[in-house]
Amino acid sequence: MITQTEGQIYLAGQRGCSQLSWFRSFHTFNFGLYQDHNREPFGNLKVLNDDTLAAGKSFKMQLAENTEMILLPVVGAVEYTNSLGETGILEAGQMQIFSAAEGMEYEISNPYEKELINFIQIFLKNNQYPFVPKVQEINIDLENRNQLFPLFSPGQNGLTTHQETFGFIGKYSGRKEDLYHLKNPENGIFVFIIEGAFEVQNRLMETRDGLSLRNLDELEFEALSNDAIILILEVSGV
Repeated sequence: MITQTEGQIYLAGQRGCSQLSWFRSFHTFNFGLYQDHNREPFGNLKVLNDDTLAAGKSFKMQLAENTEMILLPVVGAVEYTNSLGETGILEAGQMQIFSAAEGMEYEISNPYEKELINFIQIFLKNNQYPFVPKVQEINIDLENRNQLFPLFSPGQNGLTTHQETFGFIGKYSGRKEDLYHLKNPENGIFVFIIEGAFEVQNRLMETRDGLSLRNLDELEFEALSNDAIILILEVSGV
């Protein structure tokens, strides 16, 4: 039986937006006051926010359910604290996974005196039992270009969560092609372009565009610009 690949594009310019004088957040999916029937979560991928925070400012978040909160700095460094008593600095080139139980909080601050910072927040639903709150940090190697770097997978580095979710990131030179094979064809794929432009499954995608896909065994993509960065999430529950 042949299945038809299903896809939905999330253009960067059509995302929801929450904005204050010192903070701006673009929402790929429904978040807070931004609600659109075309922006429902994609399986266990509940939130993908693209945030910019002014110098010296901070904000606090509380998790409404057991959540894997993934923090990925893009420009500058992020200072963080959380309900586990963890505190520190996370720089571009690093990623943090905060496995937070319902009701836990975290705070994000901009440690600079003059510069903006930009970072991505990703929420993955986690209803596994038992759930053990913890923090993991990963150093991201993008020096080896034109290949995907694994960010997380079930059981990686002692992680017992992620609901059969896999994460990869890669930096590519212009006209370089690559292929991602799904670990489980019943999962869905969500692609987010951090920088540059790609052609993904014959779709043009540019900086901060997103794309969800179902019913496929492999993902084909080609970088259309130099130093282009792609984020690929294979998620269950779609």
